[in-house]
Amino acid sequence: MTEADLIDVARETIMTLVIVAAPPLLTGLVIGLAISIIQTITQIQEMTLTFVPKVLLVFGSLILFFPFMLNTMNEFWKTILDRVIAGGN
Repeated sequence: MTEADLIDVARETIMTLVIVAAPPLLTGLVIGLAISIIQTITQIQEMTLTFVPKVLLVFGSLILFFPFMLNTMNEFWKTILDRVIAGGN
């Protein structure tokens, strides 16, 4: 395996990581921002008001996006294993 191949694998790994991690992270970001705006408007500064909905919605997004995340990881591993098998010959 050459340096170029290693760089390609590293790039694919990072892109797959970003794609798989994006749905729950974006869900947490959006709900956190929405709750912060509501807290600013109403001047309610309760910590559990941000924590509980964020945890519930991030968990819900994990359940909702799990098939997509699993398929993405499955395709990534197929690609990596194909490279390993092709490199062994």
